[in-house]
Amino acid sequence: MRRGACKTAQFRILFKQASQRPRPICAVTSGSRFLKIFQEYLEMKIIGLHSSPISSLSRDGFGSICQERRLSSISTPSRKNTTLLDQARKTPIFLTSVLIIFISQAVVGQTQKDVERDRNRGVVMLGLMKDYLKEYYYDPSYHGMDLESRFKVSENKIHEAANISQVLGIIAQTMVELNDSHTFFVPPSRPVDVDYGWRMQAIGNLCLVTEVDADSDAAVQGLHPGDQVLSVDGFKPTRESLWKMEYNYNVLRPQPGKRIVIRTPAGEERELALKAKVEKRPKQINPEEWFNQAFKDQEDEKKLPRYFDLNADVLIWKLRHFDLTESKMADMMKRAKERKALVLDLRGNGGGQEVALQKLIGYFFDHDLTVGEMKRRKETRPLKAKSRGDNVFKGQLVVLIDSNSASASELFARVIQIEKRGTVIGDRSAGAVMRSVFRPGALGDMSNGNMIFYGASITDADIIMSDGKGLEHMGVVPDELVLPTPVNLAAKHDPVLARAAALVGFELTPEKAGAMFPAEKEKD
Repeated sequence: MRRGACKTAQFRILFKQASQRPRPICAVTSGSRFLKIFQEYLEMKIIGLHSSPISSLSRDGFGSICQERRLSSISTPSRKNTTLLDQARKTPIFLTSVLIIFISQAVVGQTQKDVERDRNRGVVMLGLMKDYLKEYYYDPSYHGMDLESRFKVSENKIHEAANISQVLGIIAQTMVELNDSHTFFVPPSRPVDVDYGWRMQAIGNLCLVTEVDADSDAAVQGLHPGDQVLSVDGFKPTRESLWKMEYNYNVLRPQPGKRIVIRTPAGEERELALKAKVEKRPKQINPEEWFNQAFKDQEDEKKLPRYFDLNADVLIWKLRHFDLTESKMADMMKRAKERKALVLDLRGNGGGQEVALQKLIGYFFDHDLTVGEMKRRKETRPLKAKSRGDNVFKGQLVVLIDSNSASASELFARVIQIEKRGTVIGDRSAGAVMRSVFRPGALGDMSNGNMIFYGASITDADIIMSDGKGLEHMGVVPDELVLPTPVNLAAKHDPVLARAAALVGFELTPEKAGAMFPAEKEKD
């Protein structure tokens, strides 16, 4: 379980946790969803908006240093040029290459003194990563990694790095080699905001475009939902490597564009050079504007429909995050209790608070149960859910999941399967189910505000389900595999929700289902 979740909903949790003792959180980000929010929050600590120390945070997030690269280098390729098409078909993909793409030349205008400063900072950051692993990582054997020798290799590489991008890449790669979904390096915040204007997702064995912003260069060039992404800058995206691509492009090495190769639903292959929107971030954050934007995002999210009454007997609940207060969860379950069937849509739900997971599970069982065992370095303890007694929902339950359902969402879905409480349909889930803590770091002089913040997400517990199996890297396999096709995505139809409605006895067309819950544009 990861102590982080997705985008705008994080404001509420961040505000609470700024003044509270850290508590276990189960969630997962999907690359860009919570990156800048966390970094902006840390930067606000410089100007004293919160009195609590940075170490009180128990959230994860990312930031990055944007590599310099001229926009003019992103140009529309000739249709006769098949280089990327060939690479997409033939080139073997190495995960280290997907994550880290080093540049061979020094950043323009950077002196040797600057390079040495960045190298020294890198060594300090790397050392702190090692210390945090030694103190908090749940597996004392580090999955067989010789920690001292591996970090020594990375330190030597940092001493030879040409620029800050390489330094950060070396640190990130070292952490990623633990092959742990919840253990990663959180680099310093980047000086620019990059919005690529389109999003993709693993659906079944394909990587498909799911959203394209109307005002983006991607839209102008004819990219559409339902297009299959065959390669991104020469690398083939897969279900296993997609998060590393997002980490690289949105966190470590934001770019002014991407070269992609796609296949349309009609079977046409196209090569596109898509420009991103790049805006410089202010060096100093205006507290009033930041908070105003935070609450505006919260209000905007409240306006999005969270539930839909199909009729007097069937309720559809779109649960975007496990971050509901006890009262809001009680209100929703009271509404559900009045129905004979509930369709709980956890697609795209990256997780949230552990306590929210426990309480939600309690609403579906008339007895207390053990979700699983939390295996930590020095102890193993049960993760339990207490029944809500008379408030328990006893009707038919259908749970929807997809490749972006992670952590708490996966635990909930798997509990429903193990206990035979309902039916889980959709796509295989993310397979990112551990528990982690965020640990911060800082470089610079606090007295003059010249600080660089960074940190690490460190897994402090593995979760073993009551059937004796874990979900990390495995995910939840739905009882019924139902996937949207490229044609469905292009038409904004939702066959998964339509199938869920059919299971509870309601006839709903994929077209009407697709209009119930509009896609959320992430505010990067």
